[in-house]
Amino acid sequence: MLPDLLVPLAAEFQPFNLFRYITFRTGGATITALILSLMFGPMMIRWLKTNQGEGQPIRDDGPESHLITKVGTPTMGGLLILGAFAMSTILWMPLSNPYLWPVLAIALSFGVIGSVDDWMKLRRRSHNGMSGRMKLGLQLLASFFVTLVLIELSPDQLRYGIAVPFLKDNLLTMGLLYVPFAMLVIVGSSNAVNLTDGLDGLAIVPVMIVAACFGLIAYLVGNSNFSAYLQINYVPGTGDLAVMCGALIGAGLGFLWFNAPPAKVFMGDTGSLALGGGLGAIAVATRHELVLAITGGLFVVETLSVILQVASFKLTGKRIFLMAPLHHHFERKGWAESTIVIRFWIIAVVLALAGLSSLKLR
Repeated sequence: MLPDLLVPLAAEFQPFNLFRYITFRTGGATITALILSLMFGPMMIRWLKTNQGEGQPIRDDGPESHLITKVGTPTMGGLLILGAFAMSTILWMPLSNPYLWPVLAIALSFGVIGSVDDWMKLRRRSHNGMSGRMKLGLQLLASFFVTLVLIELSPDQLRYGIAVPFLKDNLLTMGLLYVPFAMLVIVGSSNAVNLTDGLDGLAIVPVMIVAACFGLIAYLVGNSNFSAYLQINYVPGTGDLAVMCGALIGAGLGFLWFNAPPAKVFMGDTGSLALGGGLGAIAVATRHELVLAITGGLFVVETLSVILQVASFKLTGKRIFLMAPLHHHFERKGWAESTIVIRFWIIAVVLALAGLSSLKLR
C-alpha cells in the first residue's frame, strides 16, 4: 500500500524513493509487524484467557510434565501472528503485486481452518478437534485453487517444472503432476510445522529462520541480474515476497516475546497451520520447493518421526521412539525442555545454511 501511495510522489519529496527498494520495505515490514505484536499482544492474551477458561487442553498421553507446567495457558495465539503479519504485509507491499494475494490467501485460509480446530478443542475440552479428514480436505481445496493461480503467474518455461538444488539449468518437468506436487508442498509444510509446535518456542524460531532464507531467495529469484549470476530461475514479481517474509519474521519475534518459556500463550493450530502453509506457498511461488525441504529440514524430521512411529507400530507392534513427534522422545529421555528447544534451533540454523548453499553450489 505505501509504495503505491508514496512512490508517485517521489519527484516532489525525494525520501519517498526509498519505498522503491525491496530491502527498505522488508526492514519496514519486519519492524512494523514486531511493533504491532508487542502493542496488541498483552490485550489479546487477556482476551484469550478470559474467553478460554482453562486454556488449551493438554493431552493425557503426553509428557507428564505438561500436565503441570502448561495447564491454563491460552491457545490461538496465532491470531496475533496472523494479524501483525497480514497488516504489515499489506502496508509495505505493492497491492498490485500478483503474488501478494494467493500467498496471503493460503496463510489466512489455513489460519481459519486452524482456528476452527482450536475452537472445537476448547469447546470439547479435548485435544481432538476437527476431524483429520475434514481438516486435510479443506487444506487441499484451498491449496488447489492457489496452486492454479501460482502456476498461471509463472513464466512459461517454469509453469510445470521443479528446480533441482545444486544443479544449474536443471528443471524437472512434471506436466500436470506438478499440481498435486505443489499442493503436497503447501499442505505438507503446514502440517509439518503443526507437528513441530509442541514446546515453548520450538516451532516459531525455525519458522523465522526458514522465512529469512526464503526472503533472500525471493529477493534473488525476483531480480534478473542476481538470478542470472547465480544461475537460478528468474521469476518476475517474486522479489516483493521478501517483504512478506520480513513481516512474518517481525510477527514471529513479537509472538516469541510472549511464547518464550514459560509461555503466556500458544499459537495453536491457528498459527502453525497458517505459517507452514504460507512458507509452502512462497516456496511454490519462487520455484524452490525442494530447497524448502532442506531449509525446513527440522520440520521434515519431526514429520518423519511420526510416520515411522505409526508404521512401525502397525507393522511390528513396536515403537521406534519413546514418543512421537521427536521432541517428545527426548522429553521422555529426561532432556530439559529448554535443552531440546535450543538444540533443535541449532539444527534448524545448520539446515538453513545448507539450503542456502544450494544457491551458489551449482
